[in-house]
Order: sequence, then structure tokens, then C-alpha cells
Amino acid sequence: MDAVAGCGARVSPAPATSDAVPAQFQSFLAFDYGTKRTGVAVGNRFTRTATPQGTIRAEGDARFAQIDARVREWQPDALVVGVPFHPDGAAHENTARAQRFARQLRGRCKLPVYEVDERYTTTEAHSLGARDADAAAACIILEQFLRNLP
Repeated sequence: MDAVAGCGARVSPAPATSDAVPAQFQSFLAFDYGTKRTGVAVGNRFTRTATPQGTIRAEGDARFAQIDARVREWQPDALVVGVPFHPDGAAHENTARAQRFARQLRGRCKLPVYEVDERYTTTEAHSLGARDADAAAACIILEQFLRNLP
């Protein structure tokens, strides 16, 4: 497929978050979105593991320029975004921000984007002693996603 300006990725239909992940999707890039920092991890379906890739410390267009570079480097089949919720499952202000970020990725990168409930991932990353808690949280989000694939 042709490269797309913005992310340099292939053009793919944007699935609803509840759609099954096609078996041909093998590589994924995950994001733990924050207003100032966005954790990044890369992983694959075969090993069902993820590796933190360092946090993006930028906002707005500067953030997307760095995301574009990561997408071009890793050429994932799809993207995964952690979406936070209150402990009882209720949405809050950051839920809407993360979902907006997921929509922006879908539009800019022309890749499928899957949303994952990311409650407690940053807390877990801190409890594991992660030096880069945001990237570690992205890694936890992606491994959770990969464990749930058939």
C-alpha cells in the first residue's frame, strides 16, 4: 500500500474498538496518553510481549511529529491506546482526552486503533520500579492487549 503523509503508514480501515483484531495484524505500537507526556511501547502478537520505547515529552503538533517518526520506524499493523477510567468504570475528563487522542491517531496515521482500559497501569509501573513510568505503562497496556488476542 502507499505511504501516507503524516505517519508514513499504510492506509487501513478504522475498526470499532470492539471489533476482533484480524489474525494478520502482528505488530503493534501502544501509547499511554498524557497531556504533557505520552508513553510508547512496541510489541508483537507472536511473543505477546512488549518493550518500552521511551516517553514522548511534547504536546500538540510536536507530539505528533514524534509519533509519526515512531510509526515510520516500527511500521506497526495497528495502534493501541490506553484509556483511563475511574475505579468503578465511570468515564472522566481524561477518558475523553485519551479517546480524542485515539481518534486523532486514527485520522493522522490511517491505521486501526484499539482502545484498552488502562486503569492502574501507571501505578503498576511505579510499583515495579520503572525509571520511565509512562513507557512502562504503555508496555503494560500493550501486553494486556496482546494477552487477550486469540
